[in-house]
Amino acid sequence: VQLQASGGGLVHTGGSLRLSCAASGRTDATDAMAWFRQGPGKEREFVAGIKWNNPVTYYANFAAGRFSISRDNAKNTVYLVMNSLKPEDTAVYYCASGDLVRSTPSSYSYWGQGTQVTVSS
Repeated sequence: VQLQASGGGLVHTGGSLRLSCAASGRTDATDAMAWFRQGPGKEREFVAGIKWNNPVTYYANFAAGRFSISRDNAKNTVYLVMNSLKPEDTAVYYCASGDLVRSTPSSYSYWGQGTQVTVSS
């Protein structure tokens, strides 16, 4: 499975961004997709997750109510809409694919290259 993340950029506090993660290759090899992020000097942390065949979504506490994960099965693409962005949301955002939605990075077998999100104050 190959994952291509895109959509990052520079926004002001309170702004919005939509990240995309396009999956290709053996997309039937895994069932769960997730977004993680890694800020400067920080560990990689779970942001949100979703399964291809189940509409239930999962969010980290900091993401609930501001971020929204969705999927387009026809396009093999997962999206992360981020609203009300704060400077502390600045990080490289990664998409990942695995068998289950879990909050630990080691649970995912495939990773995209990451896309930088910078929120200015």
